[in-house]
Amino acid sequence: MTTYTARPLPHTAHKELCTTDDAGRPAEPFTARADGVPLDAVGSLLRCCLRDARVGERVALVSYAPLRRWADATGARPGAYDEQGPVFLHAEPCGGPDGAAGRYPATRAGALRVLRRYNAQGEIVGGRLLEVPEDAPAAFDEALGAAFADPEVALVHVRALEYGCFHFEVRRP
Repeated sequence: MTTYTARPLPHTAHKELCTTDDAGRPAEPFTARADGVPLDAVGSLLRCCLRDARVGERVALVSYAPLRRWADATGARPGAYDEQGPVFLHAEPCGGPDGAAGRYPATRAGALRVLRRYNAQGEIVGGRLLEVPEDAPAAFDEALGAAFADPEVALVHVRALEYGCFHFEVRRP
């Protein structure tokens, strides 16, 4: 069985987003607090290192366009499928994911995720809703295996159903 690994934001994208996000707005860093002020960032997935934000960390909520950035690097033309949305990240570049953290970010059982499949041109070629079970890694492995069984699929974006937030990307192995 093929194994898959979640990809965090590329370091160059993280560095750029710490200054100006993909909607053209300046990043506005803040300190994550337990009481949710000014934003409820504690426990939110940081897309730079694929772990939850902790109290006292400097974070930013920015707009990110992962498909656009991938298309710019590959020459794809996603057209109307190019979308941007909110993501949390460290307010300054970090070391990326902890190698011991596993292949996927921690996800609570019952969370709803959408896996969107894209071809090499950046067009959506399918999708799947996944209600995350207790064994999240096995469920992601199965869902990604099904996605990449289609030879047309070049990459998969995993997003939260509730807010559409981008969580991570997986590329064809």
